[in-house]
Amino acid sequence: MASESLSFLDRAELSSVSPLNRYLLSLISIKRSNLCVSADVHTTKELLQIAEEVGDQICVLKTHADIIDDFSERTIRGLQEVSKRKHFLLFEDRKFGDIGNTLQSQYTRGPLRIATWAHLTNAHLLPGPSIISALHDAATETLIHLNQSVATTISAGTPRHSLDSNPDPEASSQPPQLVQTSTNPRRTGKKLGASSKTPEEENIMFEHRRSSADPLSGAFATTTISQTYESAAPSPGHPPALLKSLSDASATDDIADTASALQELGPPPHARGLLLLAQMSSAGNLATKEYTNACVDAARANKEFVVGYICQENLNTQRDDRGLLNFTPGVGMPKAGGQGGDGKGQIWRTPDVVVRQQSVDVVIVGRGILGAEDRGREAERYRRAAWRAYEERIKE
Repeated sequence: MASESLSFLDRAELSSVSPLNRYLLSLISIKRSNLCVSADVHTTKELLQIAEEVGDQICVLKTHADIIDDFSERTIRGLQEVSKRKHFLLFEDRKFGDIGNTLQSQYTRGPLRIATWAHLTNAHLLPGPSIISALHDAATETLIHLNQSVATTISAGTPRHSLDSNPDPEASSQPPQLVQTSTNPRRTGKKLGASSKTPEEENIMFEHRRSSADPLSGAFATTTISQTYESAAPSPGHPPALLKSLSDASATDDIADTASALQELGPPPHARGLLLLAQMSSAGNLATKEYTNACVDAARANKEFVVGYICQENLNTQRDDRGLLNFTPGVGMPKAGGQGGDGKGQIWRTPDVVVRQQSVDVVIVGRGILGAEDRGREAERYRRAAWRAYEERIKE
């Protein structure tokens, strides 16, 4: 495999890696966690409770919003708050597979509005590669909309221009003005490396202002449309403390500067990403080798949006694939004296088999953690096992 012996941190520094992949690879390195928990529950309370209990141990939380009985804006705000505070990405396991126009509405509208809050989602390639561009376009439009606000102020009285000595009869319908009002308003702290102040690298807010007046009523209205272009990538360089702490893959799990490293990394880039369902674990599934190969070809052609795959093995077979991530579900570990399965015919593969032997990047665990008496402690057990398997892999 092209990426099996390369560390997550080294992969994050590759020039060909997309901003969102670079962020996730860096996040995995800082938290020393390649664990994704699948929170398949039915109420907002349960979902947010799980996020709180396992948030420190994971890099990604996987959700099924369509099975949450009381899913609402409160669910979205709660997930966003916990994910920012505990530093993990949100992955809505939607499994899109429809024609472009329909899936764009499914992605951006309705009660779920997935594109407004989920950093990651996934899709089958059955409709063809156009499903990727359709979702990418929808995500782009959604992010622009989220960054745009409109405010109108109406005040009574005589417009200023009518008091001027030389009133302009055209002034009541002024063209919009483009005004740069602030640069990088949210981020604090010095960035490492060169800083070219472009919309892709800095937060820049522009305002379109239009004023109008009604000469009969004397009312004067000003409409301001504000658009913020947020940073498309994390800091171009890595903090020295982070490099020192992560330079040795065999370092202890207790990294003293994890909190400061996460602060330096900052929030996720203003971007969305897609995982392609390239392989499945269910018996008799129709994901043939030809289908999997088509997913790989599509991912290579759309790296700015495709984060990687849902798969059963590492699919990165070429050098340029190293920025793509491989996620694998169906991972479990037997408790002392127990069997590795769910008691319903499914035999889980352990983190060692999936990560070290199959060279997968991120393990997805559901019932193995959700059913534990102490979810946080069990998530930590899985995190340590998956990370240990990764360390052994890159040393082999």
